[in-house]
Amino acid sequence: MIRTESPSRPERLDQLLDSALIARVSQLDITARKVFAGKLKGERRSKRRGESVEFADHRPYVVGDDLRHIDWNIFGRLDRLFLKLFLEEEDLCLHIVIDSSASGDCGDPPKFFYMQQVAMALGYIGLVNLNRVAMTAIADQSAAALGDVPMTAGGGRATSTGVVSAIRDLRGRRRTQEIAEWLCALEPIGASNFPEAAKRIALSRRGKGVMVVLSDFFFKEGYEDGLRLLMGRGYEVFAIQCLSPQEVEPDITGDLRLRDVEDLDVADITISAPLLKKYKANLAAYCDQLRAFCARRDITLLTVRTDTPIDTLLLDYLRRRGLVR
Repeated sequence: MIRTESPSRPERLDQLLDSALIARVSQLDITARKVFAGKLKGERRSKRRGESVEFADHRPYVVGDDLRHIDWNIFGRLDRLFLKLFLEEEDLCLHIVIDSSASGDCGDPPKFFYMQQVAMALGYIGLVNLNRVAMTAIADQSAAALGDVPMTAGGGRATSTGVVSAIRDLRGRRRTQEIAEWLCALEPIGASNFPEAAKRIALSRRGKGVMVVLSDFFFKEGYEDGLRLLMGRGYEVFAIQCLSPQEVEPDITGDLRLRDVEDLDVADITISAPLLKKYKANLAAYCDQLRAFCARRDITLLTVRTDTPIDTLLLDYLRRRGLVR
């Protein structure tokens, strides 16, 4: 697949999320199959009992219970003390991880721009429903990844954490512009370092909730270790694999010298019908392996082409996968 020359970059919110789409997704909410206990009161019903305005059940009074919660109407009828229980409302954390390595600039529409749009739409849904939203951009954008290997004070190679930038603890519709500005400032460049990035994210994430990973998952170091690190610890993981139409159906022919945009590896090949057939078989096998890996670990995977309309992705595909409702 050929890298997109001089791709256009979004500069404003309306280039990521237009007003028509905002109106359609404003009625959606992020869902989770598991019950999570957040740090702050929110608008999400919990199976736990707590203090709110919505009645849930009664239980017999025991010494030490708060007398303010006694149901005196039942006491008047039965001459027994019962405590009123209420549904507790909890917040949910939505953490979006976006792959900003150089391969995102490939394809038409470019994969990275599509991932920016998806991240913006999901982030907006989280904000309007008063969830806590966090976003992390991952890539190895160190000089080492770009060919110039820096040395540390001790004489060794400098290492990369794999994380380019992050924002966290955003809550409420008024933070929408902040997410848009953060996404527009990102540039896809450098290689990937998914395991190291996932390790840092796993150690620094807060609360419990839903994590969405946006990537093509073409990591030379593999996706397995990174996804294992992101699992558990109170997070339900959704993986959205974004592929360009040109990756699925290559439209290149002839004798070519291909250079990897991330690590600069070079290969001379001749494009032929048998080679394209083998490529498609290998791509299908790779995606099947990723799907099987995620299924065994209760990770929800969705593979989507970048020419899929964002509203179709949100209102159809992600609804059926249970990420939004």
